Amino acid sequence: MPLSLSDLIRPIRVAALSVALMMSLLPAHAQEGLRIPAPKQDIAASGRVQTAVFAGGCFWGVQGVFQHVSGVKNAVSGYAGGAAATAHYRMIGSGRTGHAEAVRITYDPAKISYGRLLQIFFSAAHDPTQLNRQGPDIGSQYRSAIFPQSKEQAAVARAYIDQLNATRLYAAPIVTTIEQSKPFYPAEAYHQDYLVNNPMQPYIRYNDLPKIEHLKTLFPDLWRKDPILVVEAGMEG
Repeated sequence: MPLSLSDLIRPIRVAALSVALMMSLLPAHAQEGLRIPAPKQDIAASGRVQTAVFAGGCFWGVQGVFQHVSGVKNAVSGYAGGAAATAHYRMIGSGRTGHAEAVRITYDPAKISYGRLLQIFFSAAHDPTQLNRQGPDIGSQYRSAIFPQSKEQAAVARAYIDQLNATRLYAAPIVTTIEQSKPFYPAEAYHQDYLVNNPMQPYIRYNDLPKIEHLKTLFPDLWRKDPILVVEAGMEG
């Protein structure tokens, strides 16, 4: 049976309504894409590869941002803040596991510092003033959080939050938590490289591709056109 005009229009209408709903759920003070100063306190470069773990809403967008950063060797979507037994997508969606959707970034400190990663995280990758949410995603699993891999990282992160709050560039205080001694667990394979593999999905187009543009605009010196993919770099636990 040939498709009617209404059959052809229906998918377009549903997509439009989905985008409209996302827009209606966004806070009026969304603070992504701000130009912010670099941290005054940072970690000295070393010869060893380092890791950083950040959570800033849905991990698809955060992973996508850091995959385009020069000096990053890998960026893996996963979970942090809870136990190994509950580090599964269907479980963390309840908001009761303690986990946040997070991204583990492996980077070369000779090419990019921990402080510069923080600067990208707080400006391009998410809005650090939203409590237990990012855009249309609501729940503690979407909280803004930093999971320091050392005492030095924790100290730099705390100092930077204080520095940024003092600038009053944001319309509201930063609510990012610093959660130490919390292991990271890689997410299921279908979540890896999700933004790269699904650029036309409405959620990705509306919520996450603007983050990539923020990175490109705010950090042209760190922008890498071709993303480093998990499937290429490996996904060690």
